Amino acid sequence: MKTQADGFKRILEVLDLLEIRYQVVGSLASSMHGIPRATMDVDLVVNLRPDQIEEFAATLKADFYADPEMIKEALGRQRSFNFIHYASAFKFDIFPLLEDDYSQTQFGRRQFAETTSLGDPIECVVATAEDTILNKLRWYRTGGETSERQWNDLRGILQVSGSRLDLAYLNTWAPRLGVADLLERLLHEGTPPRH
Repeated sequence: MKTQADGFKRILEVLDLLEIRYQVVGSLASSMHGIPRATMDVDLVVNLRPDQIEEFAATLKADFYADPEMIKEALGRQRSFNFIHYASAFKFDIFPLLEDDYSQTQFGRRQFAETTSLGDPIECVVATAEDTILNKLRWYRTGGETSERQWNDLRGILQVSGSRLDLAYLNTWAPRLGVADLLERLLHEGTPPRH
């Protein structure tokens, strides 16, 4: 249980054991759909019920700093919390599954994929390329549209997964999420000039 990959495998094992549904989001998801890059943490959306918190934290506590009271408080406020993997000091940010239409829709679309971003090949459930784009566009906007890293992640997804993207889905949700202009800019940027 020494590496970041070991920490990730252990979290996935416990989620599976306790039948807690999840999806990988953030930079690990964009690396899976786009151009891989080093990441400082792993972001997961989990469908964690209040009655599962104690067992979840207790099962992880040998390998992670996991405070059940902090988790309860965060979930009560619909906020994220994190686990720190002792052996690698790697951080796992856990976001609660929200009730809004978009959160529920994207969670219903998640898919199995394999990642090698942390070294070892690991199979996990990940947000789709389209939902990763929509989420990254939201984070980019929320962050003041200044993060070159976020925009490069978006370019990478377009470069690798562009031909397979469901544009109708993207164009349905982008206006509802307030990022239609950013989506248009991204798609325009990714279109090679015609001669």
